[in-house]
Amino acid sequence: MINEATITKMKQLPDSLAEEVSDFIEFLLTRHDNAQWQLWMQFTEGLKAAESDFDVYLSNLEDYENRLANGEIKW
Repeated sequence: MINEATITKMKQLPDSLAEEVSDFIEFLLTRHDNAQWQLWMQFTEGLKAAESDFDVYLSNLEDYENRLANGEIKW
């Protein structure tokens, strides 16, 4: 019964919102598949690590640019 009601509601959505619902369904399916969920968690942890390293790089780059602009160092 709930499946039919959900499908009826989905048919009323514009394509952009139906796409979001589809993405959320994929997320739920992944979350309930232990092997897929573990892969997802590994991916997101790797992404966090990469982003944090990039934040450090940007901070160092900004510091370097400021020191260069202030004449503290030469190019």
